[in-house]
Amino acid sequence: MYRYDEFDAAIVRERVAEFRDQVERRLRGELTEDQFKPLRLMNGLYLQLHAYMLRVAIPYGVLSSRQLERLARIARVYDRGYGHFTTRQNIQFNWPKLGDVPRILEELAEVEMHAIQTSGNCIRNVTADHFAAAVADEVDDPRVWSEIIRQWSTFHPEFSFLPRKFKIAVAGAPEDRAAVQVHDVGLHIRRGADGSARFVVYVGGGQGRTPFVAPAIHDDLPAEHLLSYLEAILRVYNRYGRRDNMYKARIKILVSALGIAQFRKEVDEEWAHLKDGALTVPAEEVARIRAYFAPPPFKTLPARSAAFEQAKADHKRFARWTRTNVHPHKAPGYAIVTVSLKPIGQPPGDATADQMDAAAALARAYSFDEIRVTHEQNLVLPHVEQDQLFEVWKALDAAGLATPNVGLISDIIACPGLDYCDLANARSISVAQAIAETFADLDAQEKIGELKIKISGCINACGHHHVGHIGILGVDKKGEEFYQILLGGRADERARLGEITGRGLPGEAIPDAIARVVERYLSLRLDERERFIDAFERVGAQPFEEALYASV
Repeated sequence: MYRYDEFDAAIVRERVAEFRDQVERRLRGELTEDQFKPLRLMNGLYLQLHAYMLRVAIPYGVLSSRQLERLARIARVYDRGYGHFTTRQNIQFNWPKLGDVPRILEELAEVEMHAIQTSGNCIRNVTADHFAAAVADEVDDPRVWSEIIRQWSTFHPEFSFLPRKFKIAVAGAPEDRAAVQVHDVGLHIRRGADGSARFVVYVGGGQGRTPFVAPAIHDDLPAEHLLSYLEAILRVYNRYGRRDNMYKARIKILVSALGIAQFRKEVDEEWAHLKDGALTVPAEEVARIRAYFAPPPFKTLPARSAAFEQAKADHKRFARWTRTNVHPHKAPGYAIVTVSLKPIGQPPGDATADQMDAAAALARAYSFDEIRVTHEQNLVLPHVEQDQLFEVWKALDAAGLATPNVGLISDIIACPGLDYCDLANARSISVAQAIAETFADLDAQEKIGELKIKISGCINACGHHHVGHIGILGVDKKGEEFYQILLGGRADERARLGEITGRGLPGEAIPDAIARVVERYLSLRLDERERFIDAFERVGAQPFEEALYASV
């Protein structure tokens, strides 16, 4: 896990002091809201529908127990006792008082955290595969490269005022768990012919009003040229990206307008001035940063744990949880544990202060003091001994964190929607709760198998609805909330956008409509191994759309 050096610490301390002065001036009336707005956004502070919201950066989703405990304290002392984990691997506090925010940032700085570049037209928090350094087929640790990008991009003077926000994601294994192809830039690490780490570089992906799956601009980028190539991409975007229309300002619009061949030509011409120059990543610097992510001291354990197998045989609830929430680890005798933040009927991605403290204690006791945040709004204990899984499960169960639904139909991604966000057109949380309650039966969920539902309360797509197996978009029709359904999206290494179906449905009709789609899937699948997305791609949208509107 990366630790701040003296430069990081100084930058964050200075930013806190600067913002404290700005807040005091705002409270005294010396700054108007229009004057204060760009200052607060540079510090991750939004003015939402009902109150301020503070978005805290969690670089590439990695937290120590101490950091998670500090987030719990902030939730308990300065907010309403909970936080919301987002699809950017960040956490949001929805109710801080403006006068408290400088102190919150000060407390975050004490544990090497901040809210810098979680807002604004800059390079946002870099996200990465939440199973980094824990899976056997990983080519390289994406956290190393994410940290290198973080250091390069933080306060980058040329890219602090881009045409629009800019998001980067990194995946290090063949399976893409970071949704790289729906980012402004996505980096997928592969092994070169010489055995070195290389990057497939995707550019111009994104969701929102005009969604695109990113095309590849480079399929074999040497790692030492990563920063110079990113710099070339950002310079082309900064030069040609539109600033006259915020809806057409994202890099995806520029790539689409120019075409990938012309955009690549522009980047290559810019790169010619940068390649092999000061931005070449020195091998010794990569080694220095990689040392921060050295593997923990794994024990030498048998691959099969008799205690684990016996616990599964003796406890049916535990056995069910292991089928969905426990994943294979590269080290013999260890496992990866996904902690669901999707209990049936509760807001997806929320965790109480007590639950954060419980997860932090488990990470300290059983997972080398490390916990991850996923872009699917769950938590991960990346390195747990199989012998200790039953004890971990009991503690999670006591904290309300043992819902056995990871990857299943109730493991829903949802934005805060109209309950909090002033940009939203419709509620997301209540729809997610209603769907989860419709499919509350755990046997039924297991029978259905993997099915990813994603819900957004507006076209900005913070809930990633475009790439859900079933995507749900809230829209406003003459003051009433309706929901558009998309089918067949996916955010993995075979990314595709969901297909828009017919007319929108009122919120109360959505759970039954989803149930009809699921029933049609169960009647069409070849066997229980064929997932919803596989069946959809085999037979097409028509039978599912017929089911969707069968009773409407």
